[in-house]
Amino acid sequence: MLKNKASPMAKILENRDLYIFCLPAIIITLIFHYVPIYGVQIAFRDYSVRRGIWNSEWVGWEHFIRFFNSPNAMQIIWNTLVLSIYSLVAGFPIPIILALLINSFRYKKYGKVIQLVTYAPNFISVVVMSGMILLFLSPQVGMVNKIIGLAGLEPINFMGLRTTWRHIYVWSGVWQSMGWSSVVYFAALSGVSPEFHEAAIVDGASKLQRILYIDLPSIMPVAVMLLILSFGSMLSIGFEKAYALQNDLNLNVSEIISTYVYKVGIIHNDMAYSTAIGLFNSAVNAVLLITVNSLSRKLSDNALW
Repeated sequence: MLKNKASPMAKILENRDLYIFCLPAIIITLIFHYVPIYGVQIAFRDYSVRRGIWNSEWVGWEHFIRFFNSPNAMQIIWNTLVLSIYSLVAGFPIPIILALLINSFRYKKYGKVIQLVTYAPNFISVVVMSGMILLFLSPQVGMVNKIIGLAGLEPINFMGLRTTWRHIYVWSGVWQSMGWSSVVYFAALSGVSPEFHEAAIVDGASKLQRILYIDLPSIMPVAVMLLILSFGSMLSIGFEKAYALQNDLNLNVSEIISTYVYKVGIIHNDMAYSTAIGLFNSAVNAVLLITVNSLSRKLSDNALW
């Protein structure tokens, strides 16, 4: 005779130690990610700190219409989209390639040294990294322009050119994060059974063939999950680095949604307007996340839910 299935509460009580262990993370998530949702209504009100949220006048979609009617709206959205896609295309495959190469490296001792060297830039703060970039590329004292000067050429203001700013932003970010981003792929590769490689060697497979047909398929589910999450934050590209590298000469390519929200909300104290722009940004990210997750589930059977 089949036993009755345990009720959800019985399962919780049975695994109460695990739930208690997760409780602090759940509480922190609720406080910092769900409770603030209450303030989203500011985007639909003529918000005043003196009147408070509930007593501020309801204006509906006025702030959203104001943003889309502003002369800079399309340029800001375009800059954010271009920078996000460029960062994703350049930065997503490199940690995978790095993990596959180091995992197949014959001398494991030197492989660990390479891992350590590639991890190190991740521990440099964004502000320090931005300062290093500005210093190295300075037209007056920058090391790069000193080398250019030795070749008899005129100094180049790299941070003032719209043709170079995006490349500097993206590739410096790739260099800084590729080692740390490869950690999850190393973890996935460590779960590959050595028997697969031994059998492939017996069959005469080369190292490249083993990477393509054993290692790469083993990390594809993880890669798909991370890709879906990356699309979910497509328009939420980091504020600190873009703001630190901004100047009047590159503003036409460096002004993105996050820096614009900061200037409008904090500097100009227009909280309702900045909240509306931020809500629009979050809504687009949510739609992208759901869409890419649905496509992934249909095409590869790998999805977040």
